[in-house]
Amino acid sequence: MGRLSVTAVVILLVAAVGLGGCVTVLAGSGESGGTSAAGGGAGAAAAGGGGPAVPAEWEAVDQAAAATCSGLPWGVLSAIGRVESDSGRSTLPGVHEGTNPAGAEGPMQFEPATFAAYATVGPGGADPASPYDPVDAVYTAATMLCTNGGGTPTQLATAVWDYDHAAAYVETVLVLAHALEVDPTLPSVPAVALTFAARQLGVPYLWGGTGVGGFDCSGLVQAAYRSAGVTLARVAQTQFDEGPPVVGAVIPGDLVFFGGSAVDVSHVGIAIGDGEMIDAPYTGTVVRIDHVPATPGAPFGSETYVGATRPWM
Repeated sequence: MGRLSVTAVVILLVAAVGLGGCVTVLAGSGESGGTSAAGGGAGAAAAGGGGPAVPAEWEAVDQAAAATCSGLPWGVLSAIGRVESDSGRSTLPGVHEGTNPAGAEGPMQFEPATFAAYATVGPGGADPASPYDPVDAVYTAATMLCTNGGGTPTQLATAVWDYDHAAAYVETVLVLAHALEVDPTLPSVPAVALTFAARQLGVPYLWGGTGVGGFDCSGLVQAAYRSAGVTLARVAQTQFDEGPPVVGAVIPGDLVFFGGSAVDVSHVGIAIGDGEMIDAPYTGTVVRIDHVPATPGAPFGSETYVGATRPWM
C-alpha cells in the first residue's frame, strides 16, 4: 500500500482514543509506558549513534512478515523493533533471555500471555515459536497488528495502541515507520533525534524553551540532536549556518529552515519525509507535524523555505 502520512494516521489515533487535538496538531503526553503487550521500550536506552537505525537483514524480515498481512506497512514492524530493543541489538534484560522489569520477553518485548495468544512461527524461526527468536518475534508482532486492524489505514494507529497503550509510543512508532519507509537506510543518529522529537508531540510552544515547560523551534531541534550525541547551536540562523547544506533531496532527519533569506532564518523543523516535518511553530501552538514546501524559495506562511542541512554528517 502507499504510505499514509504521519499526520493522517495520528489524527485517526486522536479520534480513536479521545486524546484531543485538531488538524495537524498531534496530542501526546510526551511519556511512554502504560499497560502493554510490549515491555516498555528497551531500545530507548540502547539506541546507538552510529550504524543503521535498523539493520538491512532485520528490515528484510519485517518486509516479509508485513507481506503476510495485506496493507500492513513494514516500517511499523521495523519501528517497533527499533523502539523495543534497538532491532535486537540491545543487551538489556529480557531481550535475549529472561524478562525486563515489566515481565516482557524478546526483541519485540512481548508479555508471555500476549505472545502465546498470537505466537507465529516465521520462516526458519524456532518451532514451537519463541519470543527470543527474532523471526518468530517479528512474525508474531505482524500477526498481532493484523488481528487488531493494522492492515487498514484507518485502524493502524489503534493497532499500534493495542501493542503499547501510550500515545507517545504510538506517535514515535508512526514517525519512525514513516521515516524508515522513506529512507530504509536511515542512520541511527537521525533516528534517535526523530524519536526524541516524536515524543514531544503535543508539548506546548515556549519562546526560548529548551524543554522545561516547552520548546521553541530551535530549542526542540537542539534537544533532539543532543539526545543523539550531536551538538548544535541554540538559534535557527546559527544552526543553518553550521550546515552542512543538503544538495538534492531532503531525507528524514534533515533540518529544514524558513525565513526571509539565507541570512534571515527564523524557523527550523526536523524532516520526517514526504514533505512533512516535526516543529514547534509559534506561541499558542504545540510541537506538531507540519508541511514542508518542495523547493527552496517556496512560500511557507509569511516566510519562505530557505533550505536544509544534514547535521549528522
